[in-house]
Amino acid sequence: MAKSEFGVIGLGVMGKSLSLNIAENGFKLSVYNRSEDDEANVVNDFISKNSNFKNISGFTNIEAFVVSLEKPRKILMMIKAGPVVDAVINQLTPFLDANDILIDGGNSYFLDTKKRHETLQNKDVHYIGCGISGGEEGARKGPSMMPGGNFDSYKLVAPILEKISAKDKNNKPCCCFIANDGAGHFVKMIHNGIEYSEMQLLAELYAMMSLTITNEAISKVFLNWNKTDLSSYLLEITAEILTKKEDGNYIIDTILDKAGNKGTGSWSSKLALEIGIPTTMMTSAVFARYLSSLKEKRVKLSKLVSDENKSKTIPSIEVLQKAYRFARIINHQQGFDLISQASKEYNWSINLSELARIWTNGCIIRSELMQQISELFKSKKDLFDDDFTLNILKYSESSAAQFVTSAISNRVSLDTFWSAYNYWISITTEHLPANLIQAQRDYFGAHTYQKINDASGKFYHTNWTKK
Repeated sequence: MAKSEFGVIGLGVMGKSLSLNIAENGFKLSVYNRSEDDEANVVNDFISKNSNFKNISGFTNIEAFVVSLEKPRKILMMIKAGPVVDAVINQLTPFLDANDILIDGGNSYFLDTKKRHETLQNKDVHYIGCGISGGEEGARKGPSMMPGGNFDSYKLVAPILEKISAKDKNNKPCCCFIANDGAGHFVKMIHNGIEYSEMQLLAELYAMMSLTITNEAISKVFLNWNKTDLSSYLLEITAEILTKKEDGNYIIDTILDKAGNKGTGSWSSKLALEIGIPTTMMTSAVFARYLSSLKEKRVKLSKLVSDENKSKTIPSIEVLQKAYRFARIINHQQGFDLISQASKEYNWSINLSELARIWTNGCIIRSELMQQISELFKSKKDLFDDDFTLNILKYSESSAAQFVTSAISNRVSLDTFWSAYNYWISITTEHLPANLIQAQRDYFGAHTYQKINDASGKFYHTNWTKK
């Protein structure tokens, strides 16, 4: 029997969808899933439900699965991030040979991927950390794929990964080699941080607009915006979500306001804090989800606060549109700034234009703005280096301010819009009050400070308590 060209471990939602995508693209495939407890029939069920695919073989024995693959073996693990990844690697390695390739397609933390890459490299096994975005539908029809590891191993799996990935406007695969070791999982992590902010921006617009207009009306606004430069996958699905009904009721009005998260957003914020990059929007979006989870406390405290003084008026749709455009640019600036700085920190040399290009289709944050950013990064290193982008921000600043002011008078929480506005004001202010912070630090801790107009960089200390 001819051996399979590719193997997939883990038949969860994403694993199943990717497996069907691979098989549909003509590759002979082996799939494996453990058969313990409630997963006893996962493989059999998958094979029987997809019996029209004659190029898929199913396994519940890890050794038989590995043996079924042609060398060098190419295995994609679609399993939950964390210790289970190491457990599966330990199961696999006794059956692997030199130059075999393991691909982690989950949302593993990039430093964990870096360690696994180094460990397996010592055993002559290639390890690729591959960020995959697009959800269930994207995995089935073509996701955005972000592989990192080493370029030689990528070349061996590129024919398959590039074939199954989404295609950009020029029909190029939304898949490219990102950089060494954990870079693939790193950019997926920041992708998710940007995604957190994009989702929260839409939630905040919905919160404000729903004060005065219906779900149907909000949906129409979003659909109209989606015909402009604001077009995006998230805007499109949000417009659809707002009009979906079940038993005569809007589903959105029946959903509990407690948002979940899987950790990638907070990982992005932690890294930003470690290397000193102000990703205020994604961090605010993470905290917004945390606050939403405190439902019982929120309900209790809400009864103690009157809302009689709400203005009950909101800015015009044009103002909201300009504020939204403003905040989205800031969000992407912060995300790509973090990628740029981390790329230097870890010696990755990530191509920002190419990264943005593979995010123009297949992934959750695909948008018209991402198309523009991909082009911009061909000649610029920063969104603020572009005069056209700066002018949009300058001319829409007043709309962002009006939106924030209106939210205050209506007691509507605008975590990400406020963060975007505050970041813009700070980054465009020549003199910030950090001189007082430096004086305070020097007073209580003798941390020293530098002086205005002293180009030598010398540090000074004042004995503040001396009379």
